[in-house]
Amino acid sequence: MKRAMATWDEASARRLGRQFLDRPAAPGTALDEVVGAMLGAHAQVLSAAEVSVGVRAAGVTRADVRAALWEERSLVKTFGPRGTVHLLPAAELPLWCGALTAIPTGSSPFPPDARVTEEQARQIVTAIGDALDGVCLTVDELGEEVVARTGPWAGDRVMEAFQDLWPRWRQVMHRAGQSGALCFGPDRGRKVTYTRPPSFDPLPGQPALRELVRRYLRAYGPATPQHFAKWLAAPASWAAGLFRELAEGGEIEEVAFEGTEGAWVTAGDTEFAGGPVRGVRLLPYFDAYAIAAQPRESLFPGEAYRRALARGQAGNFPVLLMDGVVAGVWHQRRRGRRTTITVELIGRRRLTGRQERELGEQVERVGAVLEATAELVVGEVTVGPHA
Repeated sequence: MKRAMATWDEASARRLGRQFLDRPAAPGTALDEVVGAMLGAHAQVLSAAEVSVGVRAAGVTRADVRAALWEERSLVKTFGPRGTVHLLPAAELPLWCGALTAIPTGSSPFPPDARVTEEQARQIVTAIGDALDGVCLTVDELGEEVVARTGPWAGDRVMEAFQDLWPRWRQVMHRAGQSGALCFGPDRGRKVTYTRPPSFDPLPGQPALRELVRRYLRAYGPATPQHFAKWLAAPASWAAGLFRELAEGGEIEEVAFEGTEGAWVTAGDTEFAGGPVRGVRLLPYFDAYAIAAQPRESLFPGEAYRRALARGQAGNFPVLLMDGVVAGVWHQRRRGRRTTITVELIGRRRLTGRQERELGEQVERVGAVLEATAELVVGEVTVGPHA
């Protein structure tokens, strides 16, 4: 049977549409639906997550994202893909926790005398869940509870982190989040707090992983097992085996994708709209699209690969997306109720009249999400990555 075919432009158009980046979600669309379509919003810096969600949903501000997170609880801030902090739909926690805990882990980066055993890791995760049931605790308060429930060994300060030493138990904190024992609570003044999400039963590991592959391919396909592995920070050989199982079961199918060997989509999802991608978008730090859309060399063409990535890693710079590819970087500096957004065009690019208007609209939109009046400056971005 002849394989379906997709060009880069066709794949980009479909991805942007499914990400609410060609046209924002209509007013009233539930924010967990928007975040679900992204497969999570990176939230190590919450303001970046607010922009990621806000530029995809008409009329949404950071206050709406915070209300969904802390009041409605339709979103949860927890440890997601790659062990990094994400906003995830609360209703999808059974899927995420089932899948993330089934991904094989690599060797510990810590020296032998600092590591925890698997049994110790299980004790810590259980202690975290018990300690956080129905309360919000700071990391120091949580540490005291973990040590009381496990033993002094959990509190040994053996982890090198940020010119400091952290207690041993914190090296599996992300696993507690991925298993559903922990999520973030509202800040207490300047201090982060943690709590336990509402009780749920995670999906079994293998069915959850298969569903996660299907969702990933729907959002970011065509994609290879290596792309999927990179997105999850998982072993490439393991991902290849998982894709083989799905292919043998008829759940995914291979397509001919411009510039990429061995690319897959979910079975039957082979329709790609024709025509070039058009439009200007501002994506913040660690936006899901900039991280997950592959191949990266096509998304960051030419000089953009050097300027907008940090040693090949996406997300460290907010990016200007122009007609489906990265064409610049940007930075915003806030002063009270005003923010200045500086946009640097990469190479010798010049804006057309249409692009100039759209960029101005995007700057206004980012300002509205952040509840600030935004001013556009086109010029050099002088700050470094993740500044």
